[in-house]
Amino acid sequence: MSDLVLYNANIHTMELAQPTARAIAIRDNRILAVGDDLAMLNLLPDAATVNLKGRCVLPGLIDAHLHWEWTSLGLKNIDCETATLEELLRRVEERARITPAGQWIRGHGWNQNVWGGEFPTKHDLDRVASEHAVYLTAKSGHAGWANSLAMKIAGVTASTPNPPNGQIVRDSNGEPTGIFFEDALDLITNVIPEVPVSDLAAAMREAIPLAHRAGLTGVHDFDGARALQAWQILKENNQLNLRVSKTIPVALLDHAIALGIRSGFGDDWLRINSVKTFADGALGPRTALMIDPYAGEPGNRGIVVTDKEEMFEHVRKASLAGLSSTIHAIGDKANHDVLDVYESVRVEEQQRGESRLRHRIEHVQLLHPDDFNRLAQLNVIASMQPIHATSDMLMADKYWGLRCSAGAYAWRTQIDAGAMYAFGSDSPVESFNPFLGIHAAVTRRRADGTPGEDGWYPEQRLSVEEAVRGFTLGAAYASYDEQRKGSLVPGKLADLIVLDRDIFSIDPMEILHTQVEATMIDGQWVWRNF
Repeated sequence: MSDLVLYNANIHTMELAQPTARAIAIRDNRILAVGDDLAMLNLLPDAATVNLKGRCVLPGLIDAHLHWEWTSLGLKNIDCETATLEELLRRVEERARITPAGQWIRGHGWNQNVWGGEFPTKHDLDRVASEHAVYLTAKSGHAGWANSLAMKIAGVTASTPNPPNGQIVRDSNGEPTGIFFEDALDLITNVIPEVPVSDLAAAMREAIPLAHRAGLTGVHDFDGARALQAWQILKENNQLNLRVSKTIPVALLDHAIALGIRSGFGDDWLRINSVKTFADGALGPRTALMIDPYAGEPGNRGIVVTDKEEMFEHVRKASLAGLSSTIHAIGDKANHDVLDVYESVRVEEQQRGESRLRHRIEHVQLLHPDDFNRLAQLNVIASMQPIHATSDMLMADKYWGLRCSAGAYAWRTQIDAGAMYAFGSDSPVESFNPFLGIHAAVTRRRADGTPGEDGWYPEQRLSVEEAVRGFTLGAAYASYDEQRKGSLVPGKLADLIVLDRDIFSIDPMEILHTQVEATMIDGQWVWRNF
């Protein structure tokens, strides 16, 4: 047996019955007990000990929504999150100079709203990289930008029709501008050579220590089948030291059903979660599906990515097979339609006595007041990313206007209504540093203090305990794992983190600067800086 006692600590257990403690006793990969120093040291008198010298200890944090394949591969691509278009074009030109001819240039993170609102074009990229195929995805992930060579390789011309649930942006002459929305992105991505799965697994393995240093002990991964293959390769090679809850793309639903896979299948390292569907687009490119038009765009209500009837058939079929669903919904119309779908499916589940499935909505960024209480009523998990609120607030005010005052990024509204909730980052859309999300949830302010001391719609602010709960017990519940992780109590897995400050007692703005000094997973240190 491997016994360990961490003592002289400031432990926040996230359990109401014993919210704080001074020491924790660990045997092998489980928590044996929590309590005061003397009691824990006497419980395991022969154990190894670590004096934490008053440091703050939390359960390991879990990111309930990110894309690890995209994040890992993106570390090698161009960072497109720049203050000006000119700076991004400089980076593309610089990459083109060192990239062999014939290879693609990739990047992620541009946001035309930061540059003034106008979308760039293929001609901008052609000026700096005409001899390389260039494809850059927007910060939201719901828009892409290609140069002329990339479009030529993809066979995109003026006569190329818009795909279902997607749009090729065109100029006044009908020529594609190089901007693609939603499913039209596939026109380009389908011709980009795929990284071999073995290389993908290596990239994902190399990125895992970054998650450990950020305080993450688990993630809910929303990438596709190749990512699932890569996670399995890491597990087979004893290289998976991050707990993974994996979604299944709806395009593979029939395959999952044929294999008999059910939500919750797996072990403490790799577990199947829900079937992922997209209802709409995103706020940045104004493709999120709205009840009323975007401010200043009377003809634009967004894009339907999956219509309501099709969503119902997917969710119903998955439910009958024992698979829960998770549906991306940003706009108020998309969220309304998803809730209607879940309401119908819940009726069928009740009729056949099914109660275990934990359906989710991903993002829940804008709700109509009529829908505020429906997630709780239908037992649907609100899977939200607090960092989106502070990142998006200026765009939200510009394009959604007064609708923001009632239901935009409304975490408090959902908690008060009794909804289960889980927090994540949507990395690489935002940083997977969970303390940025906790800070956003507690302050509703950016790092520079904007929009002011009270924050953006301050009535939606959360306490630190509520914010941390979204990254611990809430995320664990959303992956069918709340009996195994999410809090520091006897019997649960020994997943915990040690911080350089007590985020429960400091100025909330200082949460941004929190450093993780150690991360433990399964009773073993995977990162330690003391």
